[in-house]
Amino acid sequence: MIKYHGFLLACLAALMLPMLAFAGPVNVNTANADAISTELKGVGLAKAEAIVAYRKAHGPFKSLTDLMLVKGIGARTLEINKDNIILASGKESSRKK
Repeated sequence: MIKYHGFLLACLAALMLPMLAFAGPVNVNTANADAISTELKGVGLAKAEAIVAYRKAHGPFKSLTDLMLVKGIGARTLEINKDNIILASGKESSRKK
């Protein structure tokens, strides 16, 4: 019985791991640092705070490559997250690449 219970837990954990790996779309022009760091792969809280600070100082991002002006955000970070980055301003919700 104990082996069976352990097997079930292992199967459940294996099924749940992929759900943890999925990032969701986030509007980098309106989201707070917590949301950005949660939804973008490879972007921790410090980088997310830098994104928000840059946005406040320079205005909304107009293109994905504008994000590379933020220290710590490079081409690889953009490549792995490009499908989850939304650049809409205000109430718009369309994605721009």
